[in-house]
Amino acid sequence: MRTQYCGLVCQTDLGQTVFLCGWVARRRNHGGVIFIDLRDREGVVQVVCDPDHLACFETAESVRSEYCVQVRGVVRARPAGSENAELASGQIEVLCKSLTVLNPSASPPFVLDDDSLSENTRLTHRVFDLRRPKMQRNLKLRHRVATEMRCYLDQAGFIEVETPLLTKSTPEGARDYLVPSRVHPGSFFALPQSPQLFKQMLMVAGFDRYYQITKCFRDEDLRADRQPEFTQIDCETSFLNEDEIRALFEKMIRTVFKNVLNVELSEPFPVMPYSDAMYRFGTDKPDLRIKLELTELTDVMEDVDFEVFSAPANREDGRVAALRIPHGGALSRGEIDGYTEFVRLYGAQGLAWIKVIDAAKGRDGLQSPIVKNLHGRALAAILARTGAQNGDLIFFGADHEKVVNHSLGALRLKIGQSEFGAAHALFESGWRPLWVIDFPMFEYDEETARWSARHHPFTSPKDEHLEQLESDPGHCLAKAYDLVLNGWELGGGSVRIHREDIQRRVFSAMNMSADEARQKFGFLLNALRYGAPPHGGIAFGLDRIVAMMAGADSIRDVIAFPKTQRAQCLLTQAPSQVDEYQLRELHIRLQS
Repeated sequence: MRTQYCGLVCQTDLGQTVFLCGWVARRRNHGGVIFIDLRDREGVVQVVCDPDHLACFETAESVRSEYCVQVRGVVRARPAGSENAELASGQIEVLCKSLTVLNPSASPPFVLDDDSLSENTRLTHRVFDLRRPKMQRNLKLRHRVATEMRCYLDQAGFIEVETPLLTKSTPEGARDYLVPSRVHPGSFFALPQSPQLFKQMLMVAGFDRYYQITKCFRDEDLRADRQPEFTQIDCETSFLNEDEIRALFEKMIRTVFKNVLNVELSEPFPVMPYSDAMYRFGTDKPDLRIKLELTELTDVMEDVDFEVFSAPANREDGRVAALRIPHGGALSRGEIDGYTEFVRLYGAQGLAWIKVIDAAKGRDGLQSPIVKNLHGRALAAILARTGAQNGDLIFFGADHEKVVNHSLGALRLKIGQSEFGAAHALFESGWRPLWVIDFPMFEYDEETARWSARHHPFTSPKDEHLEQLESDPGHCLAKAYDLVLNGWELGGGSVRIHREDIQRRVFSAMNMSADEARQKFGFLLNALRYGAPPHGGIAFGLDRIVAMMAGADSIRDVIAFPKTQRAQCLLTQAPSQVDEYQLRELHIRLQS
């Protein structure tokens, strides 16, 4: 039906007869000559229909936007002065000899180049939305990224292995999606949050290097970079330590960015311990493009008369920190109040501040309601540690450590990415990768009053912390690592536990009884008994990587058929009710 794609017709085809198929993007009648912009996935070509070919011309008069048509025509150069430099086919046009309507179109739900559309409208009419050139570019980009990763992993000796989508429910940090079994009434499968246990067992089975581009499922609250079903590049390898694993996959990311975007990422990627990331940036995925850092002041504030600072400074889980904003003295009181309301969203009670008018004058050169409550040593330490200069503004956070980190970390991002940040060079464009390592092995869950795994319970503790598993789990560090790029976590992984005795000790540290461990993970514990090799791996979020490369605000823009933030598919109206017969087959009764 066609000889080539519309968007690929070019000057080398001059004088050739071509057959093209596509959709009518625009139809224009100029003085008895009809021009049709014909679009397919590769772009647009201009088709000219003139009255000399009467049947063709009459058909052209009847076509409308989004009609699916076939064109037979001759490629010719555009008249001088009518070239279109914005199109790959902009130097030529196709003189139409035959025009066939393959399928007419109803009135489109919206105009494809309308950038003001609501996301709900786009997702409701997703099939039509996917015709937009931007969406087609995004999905083609996704294809290229996946292809490059497959090529790299294949050349590095990895074997692609599919793992089950119907599996056993195991705790991995989020709620499972459950699937009732008709054959086994009252029993359920779970959709996998990740292929974690299966890929470990593939290492025990001796496959040495595994990968899979796979769907994962988590029933959790959604946001711009989360979906209930998402795609991971899941990888596992044997007989490599932490440094070797990071080097292998750092090279993969560098290769993909070079081959897809022609972007050279730094070599090697910088490495930062988790503790440094939290204290300097308030987050374990810092955006290094922003030239702002937190300053630790907890020790300085222990003996000040200002209880807002001294109380958290004397708590075991408290923190007092500062965020210096160069040139921030220019911010109005209204803008400062706006930032105060912003940090309340992250649990902060307020936002204290000091404007530096003349640092050389000490207390007399500072402007703030709190200055009178701080002794001279504290004020001197604030200026010295933050490096504040005349005209700067210093914000303070004082609360539980988590609240301070979350609130000041978010404030750092907001100011750095604002117009103010751009105007004062607080933001540096580009790509800034970072490995974050040495994560805590456990975190304490106040609700259950027990330790839970920070990453997952199959992550290996640092060798030097093995003896602390039972006595002091809160101070154990894990052989875990995350790859961060521009404030987004691209992937995370760890060296796994490959010995049954250590795995049992980790379960015990989480207050998991031997019977509970056997019931939930008996198949893994049994596999570890048969000479399991040292192994580890990583999983990358394909959706996030492509979204970053595409400059998309949400991963929904790089997924063909995504869910909304309420976990709904507006195109198919899923989830939906099912009939009583289906429920009876599954031995399920709904409560009224």
